[in-house]
Amino acid sequence: MKKSVGDKSRSEIVYDVGGGNLDPHRVDDAVVSRRTFLRAAAAVTGGTAVAAGSAVAAQAAEMSKNMMSGHAGHNLSNYGSMMFMEGHAMKPGQMIEPPGSPSPTEVEYKVFDIDARIVEHEILPGVKTHMFAFNGQVPGPEFHVNEGDWVQVNFTNRTEEMHTIHWHGVILPYTMDGVPMVTQDPVHPGDTFVYRFQAKPSGTRWYHCHWSTPLHAASAMHGAFIIHPKDDPIKKKYPYTRDYVMMLEAWDIDFIREEMNGLLEGMKEVNMLMSQGKLDYKTHGFFKDYKEFKQAVESGDYVAPYLQSRSSGVEIKPNFFAINGKSYPATKRLGIKQGEWIRIRLINASGLSHHMHLHGHDFYWVAQDGNELSEHRKLNTIHVEPGGTYDVLVYGDNPGFWTFHDHKTTQARNNGIYPGGMLTVLAYEDFEPTYMPSVSVDQ
Repeated sequence: MKKSVGDKSRSEIVYDVGGGNLDPHRVDDAVVSRRTFLRAAAAVTGGTAVAAGSAVAAQAAEMSKNMMSGHAGHNLSNYGSMMFMEGHAMKPGQMIEPPGSPSPTEVEYKVFDIDARIVEHEILPGVKTHMFAFNGQVPGPEFHVNEGDWVQVNFTNRTEEMHTIHWHGVILPYTMDGVPMVTQDPVHPGDTFVYRFQAKPSGTRWYHCHWSTPLHAASAMHGAFIIHPKDDPIKKKYPYTRDYVMMLEAWDIDFIREEMNGLLEGMKEVNMLMSQGKLDYKTHGFFKDYKEFKQAVESGDYVAPYLQSRSSGVEIKPNFFAINGKSYPATKRLGIKQGEWIRIRLINASGLSHHMHLHGHDFYWVAQDGNELSEHRKLNTIHVEPGGTYDVLVYGDNPGFWTFHDHKTTQARNNGIYPGGMLTVLAYEDFEPTYMPSVSVDQ
């Protein structure tokens, strides 16, 4: 059973596959490090990132089992890293299927397709920025599966940068965990990595890119992964009829622009050198172990990027805060009716703490990190920490329009202007208001 995932449905959505051909420019024969390219390109910071086409080749069926086209290290019987093989080259169109989970002949998988692209995303009217994104949307598509389902995700990289997917909070084989150079090679441009695992445990989980995480994951490469239990004790106690996901985000769009411009320019050179077999793994910033890394630094053969002589020391200072890809007043309202229970799943995809406060109501905090709490707590402000998921239940017993916002009010701003940012409204749908809300963007 094969599905595509998108932002319109929780089951099946067809999405358009973007693409194009890599058109690298000519480079010198000398081996140049990826970070050297980034430093040189980072000097040009005025423009926006170019959504360049990726090195995507037609994916032939016969390649699906020939994972690395002759590299013995990537046969299923001898799975390992290609990064340390002399003269290794990218071959766009490869399908990498790591060991660790049952084969499709052993269990029935729910199959999803997802890719990484570069998109121009509008945070607010007049504010657009290029971002890495799953399936061309911000945040990435929601996955909804049942506990115990066997899940297969075919992840294709349609950018010139490398990526992975980490399944945050899901218990799975280590080869599927998506941590580059710990559990897998990063997915190269044009390649497809096949993640297979069983959906467990139940609860609010999420996924994000684990390569260059401060840029890729914190910017836009993240999404909800909801595993529904076979028998939901929370729904029995709170018979909710609507289920909302709120991904909390913090973006430094200047950092995104500068880093992405430099990264894409540098990766054009790196990808060309790799395709010509001229890139030594050490110049690419990979080492077989800590001992080799230490020796390379001490001998002067490798200048570590964190040293003062190389590091740009770029700070990340978020200036736009968002819920599901949008800042107030572009955020979507939460609908509720009198006498209705709704469930809200808060997922913190940012690197900051957020203090979500709901006006006019107490809510019940019932789960954290996907797991039901032994004691449910009655609150009106919940502290949502980086990487965490927090589930709350709201009962419709106070008709009106009620603000739901980050009570660290410096994070309820748009580029320093209040109100904005991480703010939305809980809106009752079945009452006659005496005062109709309008939009205020500069107080």
